Amino acid sequence: MSRQQNKSSGCGCLQIPIWMILLLLGGSYWFINSDYFPKKKEVLSFINNQVESNTPIDGEVFSISETEQNTNSSEPNNSSQTDSSETTETTQSPSETSSAHDESEIQENRESSEPNNSSQTDSSETTETSQSPSETSSAHDESEIQENREPSKTEETMEAKQTLREKNWREKAIRGIYLSRYKVTGKADEETIRRRVRHYKEQGINTIIHGVWGNGCTMYESEVMSENLGYNSCPNKFNDRWLDWLVDEAQKQNMEVYAYFEKGIKIDKNSPIFDLAVEKNWLVPGIDRTYEGVEHYVLDVENPEVANFFTEILVEFVQKYPNVDAVLWDDYLGYHAELPGKVDRTANLTNFVQSAIAAMKEVNPEVNFNLSHHNPYWAEKYFAANWEEWNIDRAFIQAYNDKNLQDELKYVREYNGISITNEQLERLPQLVKDEEIDSILIFPLSNEPKNVVANLNEILNENE
Repeated sequence: MSRQQNKSSGCGCLQIPIWMILLLLGGSYWFINSDYFPKKKEVLSFINNQVESNTPIDGEVFSISETEQNTNSSEPNNSSQTDSSETTETTQSPSETSSAHDESEIQENRESSEPNNSSQTDSSETTETSQSPSETSSAHDESEIQENREPSKTEETMEAKQTLREKNWREKAIRGIYLSRYKVTGKADEETIRRRVRHYKEQGINTIIHGVWGNGCTMYESEVMSENLGYNSCPNKFNDRWLDWLVDEAQKQNMEVYAYFEKGIKIDKNSPIFDLAVEKNWLVPGIDRTYEGVEHYVLDVENPEVANFFTEILVEFVQKYPNVDAVLWDDYLGYHAELPGKVDRTANLTNFVQSAIAAMKEVNPEVNFNLSHHNPYWAEKYFAANWEEWNIDRAFIQAYNDKNLQDELKYVREYNGISITNEQLERLPQLVKDEEIDSILIFPLSNEPKNVVANLNEILNENE
């Protein structure tokens, strides 16, 4: 009886030794995870997507990349594509960070449109991706902070530019504003005077040029006036202590006061001493028409009575107000060349001024005799004023003719001082910038010094 051959049933897997099955599984796992398997990422991505697609949203998602991350972190080989130093470098480079941000957006688009072909990142890419949102947020916050900082810096820069010339102006040694003698008439009480001084201090002024004399009379009570003319001051109403208050407040504010002898030796027909001057023959012949439309009569200092009168006025003043910083005279201390007779009064005027200054200095050497006059050439040629020989303490070149300002600047720089009017304020930025000009006096022709100072600061800021 022939032996019937038994047919094999099933796959025969039970006949395969277990060690061989384990060997095949282990080898396959090793091969897939090795760098020799070129499609590793695609296969892992496919498996991971299948797992994720079949997992509930609120369930725990098992990611192949996490397993790979754990595996790679324990393996000392080079399977990691990007180490931490590369990640740090990417974070530090703005261009690379921007590029990574763009790639992240592209990656999100790819994953939404091609779920089966979306490439997964390795451990270093995962780390980089997880850091990108915080880095992006940080960059965004820094951007907002930077935006807030930049306007602040810009504002500070603009403010610095706007105040640069004002700063230069405040660094000038002498910054003077002229106040007419009539500013102390009427209801100008102590508080008004002191408040006025403080106001100009706040506006950057450090020298007040205040009228104390004009048109042949004093704006303070004078014994010399009383003895020689029969009355002790100008007829205007004022508080006799006004100058004491002004000087005291100026000293508190670290400011100086120049007592301004307006009009000098010239008077007009409205002067309280005009009739007496005519009677005593105190006037030089003719009418002074230095300025168009203005007629003046000039007291003759060659007359001993006139010379003594002015000398005594100066001496009395610096004794009565010993703390004033200076007396200031101007181009009205001179004789216009077109006066009748064409008499050269230069020598006589020089002798008078030298004598008067010497007498003043003898009783109070602390008070300066300052002068605001034409440049030396014009002063001597047209006004008989050779003031370079007068022994004055300080000169301010009177440059009221704006057309000749550039020519005047050589004298201004030489004597380090200039006088201008409110109609020349547009020249102020140029003068302020000039380091050779350390002293500037401003004479408001409008008799509105408060408005002039306000305009002055606006011009300094606008022209930066």
